[in-house]
Amino acid sequence: MPVIAITQEMGSLAKDVGMQLADALKLDTMRHEVVERLSEKMNMPKSVIRRLREGKAGIVERLTTDRQKIAVYSAEEVFELANRGNIVLRGWGATCMLRPVPHVVGVRITRSFEKRVDWLMENLGTDDRGFAEDEIRRSDEAHAARMHQQFGVTWGDPLLYDLVLNTDRVSVASCVELITQLTRRPEFEETEASRAMLADMTLTARIRAAFKDNEATRDTKVTIESHGGHVSLQGIVISDAERGAAQQVAAAVQGVTGVDNQLRVMSTSRRFTSAKY
Repeated sequence: MPVIAITQEMGSLAKDVGMQLADALKLDTMRHEVVERLSEKMNMPKSVIRRLREGKAGIVERLTTDRQKIAVYSAEEVFELANRGNIVLRGWGATCMLRPVPHVVGVRITRSFEKRVDWLMENLGTDDRGFAEDEIRRSDEAHAARMHQQFGVTWGDPLLYDLVLNTDRVSVASCVELITQLTRRPEFEETEASRAMLADMTLTARIRAAFKDNEATRDTKVTIESHGGHVSLQGIVISDAERGAAQQVAAAVQGVTGVDNQLRVMSTSRRFTSAKY
């Protein structure tokens, strides 16, 4: 059940690679599911979500949008799709989120800036090169900022990927062939242990999303660990009520078989000191 995560870089031909790869291996592709899911859960127009991701959102949209909520909900969707298997995931930080899973192939598709500008000009039917260059730069800056903020990594670092392909020199068809070969190598064989790891990560993502859904745990920031359906909650909360709510919300998530609540309640004196400063 191959899972292939590919970067999304404007003008790199990553979309073409992803679509042809899915056709060749009979895989599903992640299309608009994440945007639709975010739009529904956050009661936000899809156009706003797209502008935020592309670095085109206005100052009011940037200031009034809960970026952390977007990150949590999009992570949940990516993990759910990956957990089903047989899929090509493009963008949304999938290459970083799924990096620890041994059977997931992480690929960066890239291309020279000039070729990407040419691609955009052709697709927009414009001869305004300056405009196209600005659009590419804006997209790159938005991707870099999001990757650094969400994962603490430098966007484009080759060590984040199993394979980096430059479509200036490698055709789309050759990219598909090389990625296909990599999925069949023993290093990326799906095992019981790798499936269990992905299932645990998916369950953790569900719980984080459930915390965001619930008013009592919306701002709760704790460590969540999942092992075969058994969940451990660790960290400090401000009250017994928050501790109880965290356990209740986690226990109600699909796939959770038990909760080990190790959360500690912050002492009154410590809360007073924190509030004072």
